[in-house]
Amino acid sequence: MALTLYFHPLSSYCQKALIALYENGTAFTPHFVDLMDPAARAAFMKIWPIGKFPVLHDDAGDRTIPESSIIIEYLARHYPGPSALVPADPDRARQTRMRDRFFDNYVMTPMQKLVFDRMRPEGKADPYGVEEAKALMARALDLIEPEMATKRWAMGDDFTMADCAAAPALFYADMQMPFGATHPNTAAYLARLRERPSYARALREAEPYLARVPR
Repeated sequence: MALTLYFHPLSSYCQKALIALYENGTAFTPHFVDLMDPAARAAFMKIWPIGKFPVLHDDAGDRTIPESSIIIEYLARHYPGPSALVPADPDRARQTRMRDRFFDNYVMTPMQKLVFDRMRPEGKADPYGVEEAKALMARALDLIEPEMATKRWAMGDDFTMADCAAAPALFYADMQMPFGATHPNTAAYLARLRERPSYARALREAEPYLARVPR
């Protein structure tokens, strides 16, 4: 098969790429990577020396594409489907990319700080960094809340790359810092995302591993 995705189903960024693939029914070979397995890690590092997933490999042209946003852009360009995850209109495409980066940088990144801090050895916690992360995530949620009062998806009526980023970011953020009581519009948006077949499938695949996420 032309496309191979190197991933782990628990990873938020891998889920983001999976949503894009599932959304358009794009055929690909899933390649599970367990970074805790030294042999699997060594093999993956040969593909992408940075050692972070997801990574997409396209046999056509022998191309290796890392980073979830770049993977979605690549799929939109070379393997388009019924859902235009990156709008054709340049201005809407810019807005979509901005929202994609917003969810990655201001929801996903601080959420990961909370998770990884809880995984640190005893005595190695970073309480100041955690408080900074919580404050950043709270500001991000405050900005999302009024927008989602009138929108079905991040860009309005169309499901886009921004929603691919929002789904895992908000799902894990709600696990770490529940926001349903304070941000009802955002919570309703997350509920819609969870019902979207593409993300529902990615979540089902992640379920066996969710107990590993510290709360």
